[in-house]
Amino acid sequence: MNAPRIRVLATGGTIAGAAGDAIRHDYKPGQLGIEELLDRVRALGPSAQLSGTQIANIGSEDITPAIWAALHRETSAALDDAQCDGVIITHGTDTVEETAFLLDLTLPTAKPVILVGAMRPADAVGYDGLRNFANALQVLRSDEAAGRGVLVVMGDRVIAARDIRKARTRGVDAFEGFPRASIALVTPSALEWFGAPWRVAEPARFAFRPDLPDVPILYVHAGMTPDYVGRLVTPDTRGIVVAGLGEGNMPDPVRQALRLLAAEGRAIVRSSRLDEGLVDREPEDEENGFVAARALGPPKARILLQLLIASGITDPAAIQKAYDER
Repeated sequence: MNAPRIRVLATGGTIAGAAGDAIRHDYKPGQLGIEELLDRVRALGPSAQLSGTQIANIGSEDITPAIWAALHRETSAALDDAQCDGVIITHGTDTVEETAFLLDLTLPTAKPVILVGAMRPADAVGYDGLRNFANALQVLRSDEAAGRGVLVVMGDRVIAARDIRKARTRGVDAFEGFPRASIALVTPSALEWFGAPWRVAEPARFAFRPDLPDVPILYVHAGMTPDYVGRLVTPDTRGIVVAGLGEGNMPDPVRQALRLLAAEGRAIVRSSRLDEGLVDREPEDEENGFVAARALGPPKARILLQLLIASGITDPAAIQKAYDER
């Protein structure tokens, strides 16, 4: 692909952050506007036509459903534009895995959508934002970038939205993938894919819904009592994702409290608070009315459950099938 026409959607984050001092630890995210960021990118001399829109300028811990809705709307419009070859979204790293997964489930795959961020602010020694952006451009120029779903480019790696997670609080290698560590390695001048696209010309799996149902995450710990469950549940709660011990385990009194909620029609999904590993179905899951999250960690398991419930899918067997297929 020669000189691709790229729509850049900015939401803030560390990639647009500044500290006012090249060696300070503390900084404020979302200080650079989209045009200043694109000017820095253009100074690198990339072979690409870049146009940008500022969706938000926040730290990604402050992402909201309203911002997701605006981002989805602008991304969809760009993908529908025959004059656009793909989309790059700049995003803070704290919740990039959630935004990427939500978009992955609600966008078609005919054109590439890439999220990119930074672990160091724009005025810090060793700022990684420009390199990550240059790497994203290299990925988008590839004829094989489409058909892989939404991608995240960080630390010279390309990770699929389904697999990406932030594993470290600091360092440019803060991201990991599971079950696939990465699907490509990339530098500003080279790209190596690990396999062919697997979602070629696939439509969106779910319609985007800005009013997702209430699904809290229950973080399990030693000595937990069932009253913790009750503190999470409101009349609007439609399901709970359990960030369980090990392979989705929990104290038996907590399990019994969740079993009652499942009997009332609320969806209960067992995930794990651990970084890696599968949570498979257990023999008692069917009796309890529980669902096993398989390879999805709690944040992504929550987003998938919200979309399923919003789509009218509430039967545990049907919900389980969706997790098995992810």
